[in-house]
Amino acid sequence: MTDAADAGTSAIELLQRDHDEIRRLLSELEAMAPNVVPAGAESQERLRRRGAMADQVVITGCKHEAVEEQYFWPVVRRRVRDGVRLADQAVSQELQVKHVLDLLDGLDPAHPEFEPLLRQLAGAGRAHLDFEESKVWPGVQLALSEQELADLGAQLEQGKRLAPTRPHPSMPPDPQVQKLAGRIAGATDRIRDALTGRTGI
Repeated sequence: MTDAADAGTSAIELLQRDHDEIRRLLSELEAMAPNVVPAGAESQERLRRRGAMADQVVITGCKHEAVEEQYFWPVVRRRVRDGVRLADQAVSQELQVKHVLDLLDGLDPAHPEFEPLLRQLAGAGRAHLDFEESKVWPGVQLALSEQELADLGAQLEQGKRLAPTRPHPSMPPDPQVQKLAGRIAGATDRIRDALTGRTGI
């Protein structure tokens, strides 16, 4: 377990870190879009950098969603007022994001579909992050004690070590399926990452 989890870091704080990282990467990718530089000015290094950043968005997003489905949404369903509806809506949003991540995963930044998919991901991803922060987290913070939030944070942090690094949109979001199949998929993903040199940024 990480030092942050050992110190009792709240689940909300850990999820916020992921949200901040995803927003930062999306903003940087948008700032590097070809239409904001003169024609022909985007070098091979710029394309390589954009590809690595897109990989990092995929990796961060996939691990984040996997541990939410395994640990966070079950708690929301059990403990938060109107939690079943909120979790169902969030998981539906996550499924949409996973489909876009799946299409974007490994796509060459020079491909004509890269920019439209990135715009789609940015819109859907930011809407989902905003929904979690404004509609779900306040109820979680009311329903759980500081110690319970810290315990949940430790579960999330531990789960991220084994979580998939690639999208698996066909995998059911059921927590028990995710804990078993998700770990198998995560191990397979890390082998593929090692073989292909895929590390993000």
